[in-house]
Amino acid sequence: MKINTIKLIYLLGASAFVSTSCAANKIPATEVPAKNTAKPNTNSAKPKDPVKPIAAIPPAEENFRTTLPEVKREFRGAWIASVANINWPSRNNLTVDQQKAEAISMLDMLKDNNFNAAIFQIRPSADALYTSNIEPWSYFLTGQTGIAPYPNYDPLQFWIEEAHKRGLELHVWLNPYRAHHTNGGSVNSLSMANKLSDIVIKLKNGMYWFDPANPKTQGHVSNVVKDIVQRYDIDAVHFDDYFYPYATYNRGADFPDNASWNEYLRNGGTLSRADWRRDNVNRFVERIYKEIHAEKNYVRFGISPFGIWKPGYPAGIVGSSQYDELYADAKLWLNKGWVDYFSPQLYWPIDSKGQGFEALLNWWKSENTMNRHLWPGLNTVEIKVSDRPEEIKNQIEISRQVLKNDAGEIHWSIAGLTKNPNMLPVLKNGPYKEKALVPKTPWIKAVPLQTPTIFVTDNGSSVKTSWSIKNIGDVFQWVLFTQYNGVWETEILTLDTLSKDILKFKDGKKLNAVAIKAVDRLGNESDYMAKKIK
Repeated sequence: MKINTIKLIYLLGASAFVSTSCAANKIPATEVPAKNTAKPNTNSAKPKDPVKPIAAIPPAEENFRTTLPEVKREFRGAWIASVANINWPSRNNLTVDQQKAEAISMLDMLKDNNFNAAIFQIRPSADALYTSNIEPWSYFLTGQTGIAPYPNYDPLQFWIEEAHKRGLELHVWLNPYRAHHTNGGSVNSLSMANKLSDIVIKLKNGMYWFDPANPKTQGHVSNVVKDIVQRYDIDAVHFDDYFYPYATYNRGADFPDNASWNEYLRNGGTLSRADWRRDNVNRFVERIYKEIHAEKNYVRFGISPFGIWKPGYPAGIVGSSQYDELYADAKLWLNKGWVDYFSPQLYWPIDSKGQGFEALLNWWKSENTMNRHLWPGLNTVEIKVSDRPEEIKNQIEISRQVLKNDAGEIHWSIAGLTKNPNMLPVLKNGPYKEKALVPKTPWIKAVPLQTPTIFVTDNGSSVKTSWSIKNIGDVFQWVLFTQYNGVWETEILTLDTLSKDILKFKDGKKLNAVAIKAVDRLGNESDYMAKKIK
């Protein structure tokens, strides 16, 4: 696992910090004075009594065992779209400093409003908002496909580091099959639509699409995903709802894949054309899931499919069928457990007649036979209701009732959180009032975290509390517990927070004890160490 700068500093300096702080509280050993050759001053005043060393500050009580409260769990994410400069960067001609400032502003906003994840689009259309030897720099980043930012930097690396500094997960969002977007400028010699023209199809709306049936397509996208997982310290890979294109992209005409279809028939294929298309996508999804975990087991894989599988599922649901139009059998992927989290885009109001939010969420839950994370996508930016913040708050409350201890949601998009001035206040004063850890992912095996060591020193009005752990490279966050008048409080802290001054009296209550736990990137908690405070 890659160790970031904070972890490296910690590994090199933590022990020195602990030993120094402890040594400061010990009576120093008497030193042998150097021989004094100066003549005595017979006129000097009578010497004072020797200065007595200051006694060590009494430490807290020894470790003890207790019952700590459960830490709140909920996934709270927001999509950050780069395609067509929807969210970031806001324009394709920003300076690098302007790009970084926008990113920091978004991440600060998520942190300050108690979110815990950003789903950042790094590959909108066979291009890259990161350093890649496989695909060209994105038009949406620099205004020309294949042109690097100047001065050169790696946007993805920047986003990862800044997200993790704030205790946020960073999920990389890729569109698997779109080869060129109509808003992506002209197709030049560096575009994958040209470089891989033998497996790319131009649609009637001007977009270019990889042929999902072609083995070369699947191999190319697989290589892109593996390259990202290998080189970057990401927390998850995320696909959206674009598999075979929506019918409107080709103006209602069938997807033009005659060459690959005829090749399939020549080789003895027996599936119907629709089943064959779905089988192409099914095998691809399974492959990507397995390859990600083979590379880095802790990196999760998530998909956010269209919210309706097929009309009539459940009864009364009407609308588009991703099963028949996108050839995406999303129900099968969930049934098979080929994802770690599933975020169906439930972009309709609670009282929608043909697409009821709660009815659809309950149906997807009934299909979640492998107990994967089910975190619905919410249309925070443009859901058609009179009071959007109240609607989103109510959808979160319904999700909690349905999903229980594995609740969570992803907001489309980050702009929806700021576009309406009441959205963030309603969320932070309501369902997002407290910080939350992401739910655990128990089907992914992880090396158990060791128990942290806690150090406490009485500073008079406060208690200086610091902590350490041997396997710091596996830690993502800390949970600090403080007990006042017998009641425990919890606080989720970022990885780089290694100490804290804790008031001995707060709101008239006395500090009784402190405790610390480590949390890994899959949400698993270590055992804790606790100390009583005199």
